[in-house]
Amino acid sequence: MPTALITGITGQDGSYLAELLLAKGYRVCGVVRRSSTTPYERIGHLVDKVELLSADLLDQTSLTDAIEEVKPDEIYNLAAQSFVQTSWPQPVLTGEFTAIGVTRMLEAMRKAAPGARFYQASSSEMYGRVHETPQREQTPFYPRSPYGVAKVYGHWITVNYRESYGLYAVSGILFNHESPRRGTEFVTRKVTDAVARIKLGLAREVRLGNLTSRRDWGYAGDYVDAMWRMLQLDTPDDFVVGTGLTWTVQQLVETAFAAANLDWHDHVVQDPKFFRPAEVDLLVADPSKAKARLGWTPTIGFTDLVQMMVEADLQRLRAAT
Repeated sequence: MPTALITGITGQDGSYLAELLLAKGYRVCGVVRRSSTTPYERIGHLVDKVELLSADLLDQTSLTDAIEEVKPDEIYNLAAQSFVQTSWPQPVLTGEFTAIGVTRMLEAMRKAAPGARFYQASSSEMYGRVHETPQREQTPFYPRSPYGVAKVYGHWITVNYRESYGLYAVSGILFNHESPRRGTEFVTRKVTDAVARIKLGLAREVRLGNLTSRRDWGYAGDYVDAMWRMLQLDTPDDFVVGTGLTWTVQQLVETAFAAANLDWHDHVVQDPKFFRPAEVDLLVADPSKAKARLGWTPTIGFTDLVQMMVEADLQRLRAAT
């Protein structure tokens, strides 16, 4: 039975990855931060199937101790301050978690489990002001937010540890991936949650920023499969993961409101508060390397994904009222 250690197990990706690995017969251990609350909503159905350890990306000793205790075969570093908008008012904290936190994880692995395989969650936000479209593994990075800058550091420190110490360490440059477990601060879930509330008479409008921004949106359940596939290769390598298709925020809005038989024009208000200080206008992946080397392709398309999220939010809110 192989053992996997997941940081960020209580997040969207962590919960789907834990499900995938359990189905493959793994012993799954998750790192959680000690706090006054226990936000295990996304893994509530898994708590009796996984092992949870207390550690923190801000504390080197706790990470080393956790890896020594678990002795993992695979480490998935999914924890981060992962909301772009928050990275402007909290750039130092974002850097501590999303950048330096990766170094702490790699150091802990180097000292406690150098034979393990390490996955780093890189991000399409690293491309920022894009130099070419679509974006591939060789596309230069030009991040446009403190979050994107921190992710670039995390990406390159992973490459550095691979080349300097011979560690099996890879980065998945994942484009936007969504699901009913996405946080409501992210635009996709913000929209689908608002649609459900408006449909049920619990709200009347949703306030959004730039409707012309384009993104490559896929299903989180598909993307964690790509993470696992990266750690099964004989030689470590980095991969872009995305659908290769792009949609505007307005198309997201149109699709979500149509799923509930609503006219979005009646309910959407553009608010300057939600525009980014430095906008990222167009992100779209070239996932051909992942398809060729990993045998990975997405299984759920954009329209089905948005409809799935609207239906899940309707069901959740109906159950709560």
